[in-house]
Parts: sequence; structure tokens; C-alpha cells
Amino acid sequence: MTHKPRPRPDTPHFMTEERLEIQALAREFAHDVVLPLANELDPIEGQFPEWFIKQMADMGFFGILIPEEYGGLGLGVFEYCLVAEELSRAWMSVGGLLARGNGMGGGFSPEQEARLLPKVATGEYLGAFALSEAEAGSDVANIRCKASRAADGGWVINGTKMWCTFADQADYVILFARTSTDEAKRHRGISAFLVEKNRGSFPEGMSGTAVKKIGYFGWKTWDLAFDDFHLPAEALLGEEDRGFYQAVSGLEVGRAHTAARSIGLAQAALEDSIAYLKQRVQFGHPLADFQHLRFKVADMAAQIEASRALMYHVCTQIDSGARCDKEAAMVKYLAAEMAEKVTSEAVQIHGGAGYTKDFAVERHWRDARLTKIFEGSSEIQMRIISDELLGR
Repeated sequence: MTHKPRPRPDTPHFMTEERLEIQALAREFAHDVVLPLANELDPIEGQFPEWFIKQMADMGFFGILIPEEYGGLGLGVFEYCLVAEELSRAWMSVGGLLARGNGMGGGFSPEQEARLLPKVATGEYLGAFALSEAEAGSDVANIRCKASRAADGGWVINGTKMWCTFADQADYVILFARTSTDEAKRHRGISAFLVEKNRGSFPEGMSGTAVKKIGYFGWKTWDLAFDDFHLPAEALLGEEDRGFYQAVSGLEVGRAHTAARSIGLAQAALEDSIAYLKQRVQFGHPLADFQHLRFKVADMAAQIEASRALMYHVCTQIDSGARCDKEAAMVKYLAAEMAEKVTSEAVQIHGGAGYTKDFAVERHWRDARLTKIFEGSSEIQMRIISDELLGR
């Protein structure tokens, strides 16, 4: 995103004045604060500084979904995704950082909500999610990390976790571990635990190895190991042996959020491409004069707008309480696939320049590739959609 985009005149009727204001606020913050930080830190794989996290908190971004009674904004998934899209236009990692607040998957008891959510809303208490393992990615029911009862009534955790982004900087980690085994019903016997820790370090019995990623910079992603790691009895979140249902309960929101990030990436790639086509001259003409390039831009814009419209629909469904498993899977699938194609086209439009770190399109391209993998791969989304249409 090389320039500040103008507000679109064709505003849909469901974009209320409040939503337009939130969108404009997020867009300005993304352009003025996030984009310069991305341009500085992404090339060196630097991490978000504390001042930036505090500024995110001051904007209210960590409390969008948190009720007003706990100091949040009390808004819906629609507003949450509006902000995620705008932040991701500058840097997808920041669109992901948004989810480290906003309740981080929930599961808190009423007492925990009263104690913790006010701190989540102000950015003082940010979370990470430890679900995946080497043999339990898409197959969540295959979790092997084990939680055993300790003599004092607490829990002892042994095992490993993968792909836990922000685990070092988080104030807490929601950890999923197996508390009983029933091979006939593998999804039962998994429980969720609240691991409270100091920001910037791992507690005794818990260690991490940073993953060597090709993108999604700004923070580190960790493989975690638990060696006789002790938790108190009250660390259990929700009912024992029913953590699987907690893990999958927020998938619709997660899929809409990932779609929003995908759309933000694609929108940034489109805007950067338009700016480049107007300024780059070949054969005595701006590249924007060449029809095949103009048609590329038209196709990119149409794909983005189609994905955005479906995302708005899914967000509206979620906020209304309607079930939309199929539609949420559809928007995650379509937006992620679209983002990879559009950002790849943006690199092509930039030619050799697009294959350098002098232009942000290479960052958009690297990050877009991840959207087809995390939060449920494209193949998993197609399985969900086909199961809805054809039966399991």
C-alpha cells in the first residue's frame, strides 16, 4: 500500500455511519503507523515493539468483541473483520495480532471473565493458542500432549505443541491436552487449560524453539515442549474432556477473520499495482495504457470485491446468531485462494522489481501463501463444504 486510498463512493447500505468511522480510523492507523513499521521490521524479521502493542490497545482494537461492561467496545464480528482487513492492507501480521486480544477464543468462566477481560481489552493480557501437534493439525482429535492429575489436585503436562505464534510474548496460552483416551471417540478426552505466564518468557517446565518461517514476521512462531509442567486445578477451562468442542466452537469467527486478512492483503497488492502501472513507463507509455495489464487489474479488483461481499454476508450471519458453517468455510477458502492469485499477479505486474524487497508486493505474496494453510487449509474447507452439500 503506497498511498492512502480514497473512501469508496459505492458504500453498501449495511455500512452504517459507525462502521464507516471504525473503518476509516483503522485505515488511517494502518497507513500512518502500521505500514512504516512493516516496511522497517519485515525485512529484518523484527518483532512488534511494546510501544506499538500499547498503541493498538489505545485504539481499542483489542476490545472490539469484548462487552462494554468489561471495558471493551461491545461490537460484532462485522466490525472486527472490518478492522482486520484494514490492518492487513499494511501488514497481515498486525491483522493477526488483533486476535491476541478480543477474548482469544473464549472459554473463560464468569469469574475469569470478570478478572481477565478488562485487562484483555486494554492490551495488558494478550494470548496465544497451543492446539496443533506434529500429528494433530487438521486432525485435531489426534492430540497426544497429555495432562495427568497431580497429587495436589492440579495437572501435570507432558508433550509437545507446534505453530504457537506469540507464545513468548503472550501473557497466557490456551493449551489443549488429552486428559483421557477413548479410541472409539477420539474427539472426547481433550481438555483446555489456561497457562498464565510472564510476558517475554517461558515458565519452568515449558520451553520453546522458534520456527524458521518465510513470512508472517513481526512476531515469532514456536514449537513448544512441556516437561512435567505443573498447572493448578483451576487452570482447567470449561468441562474436563470437552475441550475439542471449545476448540471448534469459534471456527466461524476465525474463518471470517482469515478471509478479512486475505482480502486486506489482496487489496494492498491491487493498490500497489495500480500505483506502479501509472508511474512505470515502457515504449513511451505508462504501463497503465496496455490493455492486457488493465485487464489484469480489472480481474484482480473483481475477485477482491466478490470475496469482500461474501465476507460481509458471513459476518452478518454470525452476528445475527445464524449458523453458517458452510458459508464461513466458503469465504475462508475463496478469499485465501484469491489472495494468493492476486498477490502473485501483483508481483508479475511489477516485473523484476516485484521480486525484490524494494516493493511491498513480495511481502503481500509471501503472507498470502500462508492464508491457504493456517486456520484450516483450503483442502479442509473444501471437505467441510462438500460434506454440507453431499453428506459425510
